[in-house]
Amino acid sequence: MSNQADASDRDLWHALSAPARAQLDTRSYAKADLATRLGTTGVEAGEIATAQPGPKEGLESAWIPGVEIFPRRIWQQRHRGWFGEFTRLTEGRLHEIGLNPRQWASATMFAGTAKGFHIHPPAIPEDTTPEAFFQKLYVDHPTDYAARPYDREQWDSMFFVQGVIEFLLVDERAGMPRRVMRFIIDGDNIPGPNNIGLIIPAGVAHALRCGSSQDVIMCYGTSTIFTPPFEGRIASGVEQCPLPAEWESYLQGEGR
Repeated sequence: MSNQADASDRDLWHALSAPARAQLDTRSYAKADLATRLGTTGVEAGEIATAQPGPKEGLESAWIPGVEIFPRRIWQQRHRGWFGEFTRLTEGRLHEIGLNPRQWASATMFAGTAKGFHIHPPAIPEDTTPEAFFQKLYVDHPTDYAARPYDREQWDSMFFVQGVIEFLLVDERAGMPRRVMRFIIDGDNIPGPNNIGLIIPAGVAHALRCGSSQDVIMCYGTSTIFTPPFEGRIASGVEQCPLPAEWESYLQGEGR
């Protein structure tokens, strides 16, 4: 065992063929700090959920302004099922930031599928620029929730009833630092710290994919009613389910 530990990489893999050694790589199991993992390899949602509005302490430089990730409590009855709350009209995270969704919906994603990236257009007052507006709204006065134009742009608020979900966020708002947030959410059927609620501002691209062999069931509310022109797409080819090239060739009549 000590001989293995002291061996150089060259000696350790000397029994492999030269082409295999040339392509060989090993995985590092060193754990980066939370902020770095949030923007790269991803974290568990429970690691970044916070009971108060805004980012968890120490994550200010990695957090996308306006995003909220907050814990939810799920009550389990092992022989029957479970019950989980998301929000109330007069208390909770949505109440604290003044967001009252105008439409609620549900969606199911089959195992092995993905959605996004979706993005919704921010509403900018005519007397200012996007850069100046975002600076005022999220940097200079981040707790002035009444100044947010919820009624003129689509904010998404959501939670998950079933499944394991890998979620990705990218800030694409003009003048804002382009930050990435990547985290794992558990549905209510998997009780634990990863049962969270999520709020996404307009201008923040978002995508998700199933992280297990189980279908995903999500519930979400939007600050405006569904409006097709607000539904932007970036790198969303994963949703198209393309046909095999041979089928496409046949359908196009190639070779006739």
